[in-house]
This record gives sequence, C-alpha cells and structure tokens, in this order.
Amino acid sequence: MAEALHALTASAGTATSGPSRLLQLAPVLTVAAFAAPIACGLIGTMMPAFGWLPAIGGDRWSLDPWRALFDAPGFATSLRLTLVVGWTSTLISVLLALAVAGFLHHRASAKRLGTILAPLLAMPHSALAIGFAFLILPSGWLVRWVSPGLTGWSIPPDVSTVGDASGWPLIAALVMKEAPFLLLMIFGALNQVRAPAQIAVARSMGYGPMLAWFKVVLPQVYPQIRLPIYAVLAFSLSVVDVAIVLGPGNPPTLAVQAVRWFADPNTARYFIAAAAATLLLGVVSASIGAWYVGERLALPLFRRWVERGARGGAAAIAAGVGTAAGGVLALLAVISMLGMLLWSVAVPWRFPQAFPPGLTLDTWVRQSGQLAGPAWTTLLVGVASTAVALVLTLACLENESRTGGSAGRQKRALSASVWLLYVPLLVPQIAFLFGLQVLLIRLGLDANHLAVISAHLVFVLPYLFLSLADPWRAFDTQYARAAASLGASPWRMFFRVKLPILLKPLLVACAVAFAVSAGQYLPTLFAGAGRVATLTTEAVTLSAGADRRVIGAWAALQALFPLVVYLLAAVVPRMLYTHRKGLA
Repeated sequence: MAEALHALTASAGTATSGPSRLLQLAPVLTVAAFAAPIACGLIGTMMPAFGWLPAIGGDRWSLDPWRALFDAPGFATSLRLTLVVGWTSTLISVLLALAVAGFLHHRASAKRLGTILAPLLAMPHSALAIGFAFLILPSGWLVRWVSPGLTGWSIPPDVSTVGDASGWPLIAALVMKEAPFLLLMIFGALNQVRAPAQIAVARSMGYGPMLAWFKVVLPQVYPQIRLPIYAVLAFSLSVVDVAIVLGPGNPPTLAVQAVRWFADPNTARYFIAAAAATLLLGVVSASIGAWYVGERLALPLFRRWVERGARGGAAAIAAGVGTAAGGVLALLAVISMLGMLLWSVAVPWRFPQAFPPGLTLDTWVRQSGQLAGPAWTTLLVGVASTAVALVLTLACLENESRTGGSAGRQKRALSASVWLLYVPLLVPQIAFLFGLQVLLIRLGLDANHLAVISAHLVFVLPYLFLSLADPWRAFDTQYARAAASLGASPWRMFFRVKLPILLKPLLVACAVAFAVSAGQYLPTLFAGAGRVATLTTEAVTLSAGADRRVIGAWAALQALFPLVVYLLAAVVPRMLYTHRKGLA
C-alpha cells in the first residue's frame, strides 16, 4: 500500500504554493474514493455472513448462514454454473485475443483496430446481452432468416436458447465483450516492447510472422496483460446484469442468486445472501490464484517449446481459425446491436417474418415520458462521476509529474499503484455493495443521486486513471521547459500547454469513464435502493418479459449514450484544432 500511495503521490519534492499543497492531498482522496467504500463494504457484508447484523436481529456470531447456504436448493448447481461460465468465457476470450493479435499484428488493419472495436466496447454489457437475446431466441432474428424456407417452422421451435441450463448464451455474450477488451490491452502493451524489430530478427531466422509473435513477443506482452485477464476472470465469475438477461433462471449463477436473496422482503434472507456474496469473493480469489498457478506450471512447457526451435507447427492455422471465430462473434455483436435498434422502430413483427413489415417511431413516442427520467439520471450520474474522477486523476498525475522521484523507486511504485487501481475490478461487486448500502443507510445517505454517483466513482475512477496515465506520462517535457523559459508558471503551463496537447487522450479517457458509468447495474441498484432509476436498471428489469419493441427502445438509448460520447471525444479535437494537424 505504501508503494502504491507513492505512485500516486510521488512526493519526493516539496511544494510551497497553496494550490500545489492541495495537489498533495489528491492521492489520498483518490485512494479513499475507491478503497474506503470497498473496505467498508467488505466488512459490512462479511459480518452478516457470520450472523452479525443487529439491525435485523443478528446479535450473535454464528455459522448458520453458511449452513443455510449449503442446504439451499440448487446451491451446488449455481456454484458449478458460476465456475463453468467464468472460466470458459475467460479462457475463450484470452485465446481469441491472442490468436487475433498474432494474426493481425503485422497487418495494416491492426492500426484501425481501436476505431473498429470502439462501438462494441462502448456498448454496455446489458444492452449487448439484450440485443443478443433478440438474435438467438427461438423466435429471434437468426431463426426468422431461415424460416420457414429452410426449417419449415411457421411457429417458433420448442428449443432452449436464452436461459439454457448450460449457460452457453451467457458465455457467448461475455466473450463478445471481453475478447475485444483484451485485444486492445494486448496492442496497448505492444507499445512497451520493440515488437517490429524483434519479429524482423526472428523472421530472418526462418520463423513465420505469427510464430515469431508467439515465441518472441508474447512472453514480453503477457506480464502486462495479466491484470486485465484477472479482471476479466473476476467479472465473468460475478456478473449479474448479463446473467439476468441470458443466464439460467432456476437456479441462476451464484451472483444472481445472492442478489435475489438481498432483494427478498424477508430480511432473514440477508444473512444467507451475505454468505453467498462472501463465498463468491472466495471463489474469485481462488480462481485468480489458480490462474496464476496455471501460469507458473505452463511456463516450463512454453519455454521448452520456444527452445526446441521448431519453425513449423499449427500456430498460423490456429491463429487464423481464432481470428475467423473472433470475426464471427464480432459480426454477431454488430447484428445484435442493429436488431435491437430495428425492434425499437418496428411495427408489430410476427414470426416468421425476417424483417418488420413497416417502421414507425410510435414506440419511442409512447415511451418518451418513461425514458426521460432515467435518461437524465444516466446522463447526470455519468457526467458527475466522470468529472470528479477526472479532477482527482489530473491532480494525481500532475502532482506526480511535478515532484518525481528516483527512477527505480518510481518504477516499483507505479507497478504497485496499478495493482491498487485494479482492486475495484478484481473484487466482485456483490461482495461489498450490500455492506456499503448498510453503511449508507446508517448514515442516512442512501437512495439519492449523490449515493449513486459515489458508488459509480468507485469503478469510473480506476478506468479513467488507467486510460489517461500512459499518455500523460508520455508527455514531452521539452514543451514544459520551453514554456518555463518564457516565464510561464507551472499552472499556466498546465492549462495553456499540457491540457491542449493532451486533450484528445483526455477526452477518450472521459468517454471510457462515462461508458463505464452508463453500464453500471448493481451499484445503481444498491446505492439507489431501487429508487434511482437509470436506463441500465430499467432495461434489465424490462428484459424479463416486456414487449420487445419497448425493450429495444430502452436498450438502444442505453447503448446510444456512450456511443455519442465516444463520437464527441473523436470529433471535438478535430473541430478545435482544424489547423493543427498534430493536435487534431
């Protein structure tokens, strides 16, 4: 923790001015903004897990919640489903991301990858899940395209897709979101190694481009994507909104079951819910540990494979197959988004019609009154949490750049700070949000917009910091020295030189942060106590059985907000710096 705090403070120097003294407080506030709620929430959840919650009659420590959890109908199935979904989706996502990276790294299309994947990454998980459900339902778009001509079906077939007991729709939806995320993390890590030169040397020794990438570059890249992989594993094991839309319902995954128990009017269920949430924390921790052990066990095998020096093998074929599979999933994701939008403007669309017989805005007009409130709340919470996170992040990074420190200590501290920033992404949300809600209730701060903004900040801040840190630290200090030589103060240089130059990565980081806020389900549900409605919470609730045209309108608007923000992040620098090509 000390090293991590140093990375955010970098307090080797001594500031004298008032504003500079305030900068030194920013790291403490930043750590407190996400570490304190998680710590308090974990304690508040673990105590009821062992029988202690006096407010509802739990006035003695006990293992009864655990006995009730283990005896609950379907508990073993829920736990098994959780492990299967989490591990399978993570393994497939990692393999696909590595395959696509190996296949595309030397191609021109790799440079446009971020632009291509931006709409998919911007879409909230639950919106993609709803669109995918519309696609694969027995009466969904895929079946409509081949019916009745190829299938003979004039009514939807009696088959299980959404809610299938195996969890395959849930796995597929998670892979659609997590594989592109890992792929961008891989290409971001490539900037830290001299990949082209090393691959050129390997190719001169007879290795193909893909085999050279796997044998030479991957060992250097993997340590840098280890934490993102752990975050994907933790998320896949504990996801709730996507599991509600696509996962089995009876029994559901362990995280969804815990949410159901927390929402039960019988407060005695809170104890078993807390035990389930605590168990999920243990499952995620053990899974991350198991993955790390797997890495250690696989390392000698990988080293032996590299040292053997084989030039042939199936690496190119495997990378090609993986890329093709990734392309199919990306195409399904795009079709899911388009289908969701199409449903929102369709007239009554009956099976087996492949396309709606007509288009209308009637659904949007009828829902406009209901959409307005959650839409404004989504916008308010997203902008507010992003603004607070931006101020804290800029203060931390500017403090770090002004005070500095020894290179060795900075490197160790930065590594520790990355681990600290990943804590909100590694801890299951359900494991601490109930405890945080109990704390907010005791303080009289729950069920309002401020509580929801604070809860979103826990997740928005790490994403914004991680997105902006590398561009900020790569800023060419010669500009600062030139401004100082002209008499500019540190703050004038900050506002007139550094911010304009870094405007584009700053806006992109803000777009990422807003998208994270717009997709939050559980933090809104718990901090808002069900009284603060956003597009995400309402869309997930409606997905249980409302008119598809209505669901499509809600999910489409939910997805539209982050897309618009991403578009603004790309367009605004071009508009402001039309005559400055480097800044545009």
